[in-house]
Amino acid sequence: MAGPCSSRCRGLFLPDYSELGELPPRSPLEPVCEDGPFGPVPEEKKRTSRELRELWQKAILQQILLLRMEKENQKLQASENDLLNKRLKLDYEEITPCLKEVTTVWEKMLATPGRSKIKFDMEKMHSAVGQGVPRHHRGEIWKFLAEQHHLKHQFPSKQQPKDTPYKELLKQLTSQQHAILIDLGRTFPTHPYFSAQLGAGQLSLYNILKAYSLLDQEVGYCQGLSFVAGILLLHMGEEEAFNMLKFLMFDMGLRKQYRPDMIILQIQMYQLSRLLHDYHRDLYNHLEEHEIGPSLYAAPWFLTVFASQFPLGFVARVFDMIFLQGSEVIFKVALSLLGSHKPLILQHENLETIVDFIKSTLPNLGLVQMEKTISQVFEMDISKQLQAYEVEYHVLQEELIDSSPLSDNQRMDKLEKTNSSLRKQNLDLLEQLQVANGRIQSLEATIERLLTSESKLKQATLALELERSALLQTVAQLQGQMAELSGPEPEHAPPEPVGD
Repeated sequence: MAGPCSSRCRGLFLPDYSELGELPPRSPLEPVCEDGPFGPVPEEKKRTSRELRELWQKAILQQILLLRMEKENQKLQASENDLLNKRLKLDYEEITPCLKEVTTVWEKMLATPGRSKIKFDMEKMHSAVGQGVPRHHRGEIWKFLAEQHHLKHQFPSKQQPKDTPYKELLKQLTSQQHAILIDLGRTFPTHPYFSAQLGAGQLSLYNILKAYSLLDQEVGYCQGLSFVAGILLLHMGEEEAFNMLKFLMFDMGLRKQYRPDMIILQIQMYQLSRLLHDYHRDLYNHLEEHEIGPSLYAAPWFLTVFASQFPLGFVARVFDMIFLQGSEVIFKVALSLLGSHKPLILQHENLETIVDFIKSTLPNLGLVQMEKTISQVFEMDISKQLQAYEVEYHVLQEELIDSSPLSDNQRMDKLEKTNSSLRKQNLDLLEQLQVANGRIQSLEATIERLLTSESKLKQATLALELERSALLQTVAQLQGQMAELSGPEPEHAPPEPVGD
C-alpha cells in the first residue's frame, strides 16, 4: 500500500490517467518517492586542496585555449571576408586578357627590391600596359605607375594638398555629407560590392569622399567623383584608394575639371569638338547640323572617366592608361569611340536618336571593339593640339565679349568671369614657372657641384702626375747609383801550384 507521500507526489506531479486504463508498471530504474521527487541526494565527496588546484589549472588552460580558438576563428572569418570582398570587387569581365608572359613581366617589376626609388624604362612600361594588366595585380600596378610618375617628376606642382593623415580626416565633419550620401546609392548600383545599402562598399566609398572633401576645400565634393573613387576602391584598400584619388586629382590633372566654376569642363568640350573637326569632319558636320555639342553626351565621360556608362573592364583599361599617360587619355578614348562608331551615328537623322545612340548603345560595344579602341589610344598623340585649342578657346571668348551687344551688367559679369579664369591660368602658369625655376636652380647647383668636383679632380690629377714624375726621377737616380756601385768585376789571379 502506498504511503501518503506517494499519493501526494502523484497528485502534484502526475495527471489523472484513470480514463486511459491501467498504467504500466514503474521502471525499476526510476527513483521512488520516499527518497524525494528527484531521488536520493548523493553525499558530495570533499576534494583535497591539490585536487581543487588541479581542477582550477585545468579550467584556466581550457579558457585560454577557448580564447585562442576564438581569436583564430575571428582571423579566419576576417580572411574569408577579405577574400569574399576581393572576389566581389573584381567581379567584372576583363577586356584585354593578360598572357602568362605579360603577367610574369609585371610580377618581376612589382617584386623589384626598392622599386619606389628605381626608374624603370618607360618603353618597357608602355609595352606592358599595352599588352594588358592582370586584374588581380591591377591596384598594385596603379600604385607602381604612380611611384614612377613621382620619380620622373621630382618637382611636383606647388598646388598640392596638405599632408593630413587619412585617419585624422575621418574624425572630422564635412558640409558635403548630404550630397555624398545621396550619390552613394547611384554609384555602381548593380555591382555586388556597392549594391548593399550602407554595406562595406558604400561605407568605404563614403569615407574616401568625405576625407577628400575635407582635404580639398575648393573642390569639396562634385558629382562624378564617386565613380572615380569607386573604381579605385574596387582594386585596393580604402586608404590606398584615397591616396590614389589624390594622385589622380593633383598629379594627373583631373582636379581642374571639378572646380565649382566648371570653366575647364567647358574648355574640354570645346577641345573635343575641335578634335572631331580635325579627325572626323563628316561626323563633326553631322552633329553640328543637328546642333549636338559634346556637352550633351561627353560631360559624364569626363566627370566619371566613363565609369557611369561603360563596362567596368573597359573603364579599368582607361584607368591603366591614365596612370601611365595622364588625363589627356580621356580625350583620346572619346575621340576613338566616336570615330569607330561614325557609320552608325551618321545613320541617325535627328537629335534625340543620335544622343540616345551615343549615351545608350555606344557604351554597350563588344569586347573586340573595346580592345580596338584601347589599341588606337596608344597610337594617338594630341597633346600639342589640346594646348592650341585651349588658347583658341580663350581668344574666342574675348572676341565674343567684345562683339556681342550686351548690357553693361552682362558685360561686367563676363569680364569678371574671364578675369577670374585668366587669374587662375596665371596662377597655374606661375606655379609652373616656379617649378621650372626650381628645376633650373637645382640643375645649376648640380652643375656647380660637378664643376667643383671636376676642378678638385684636375688638381688631384696634376698632383699625382707631379708625384709620378718625381718618383720616376728618383727611380732613375737609384738605378744610376746601383750601376755605379756594381761597376766591372776585378779579374782574379790563377792559384799558385802547391810545392813538392
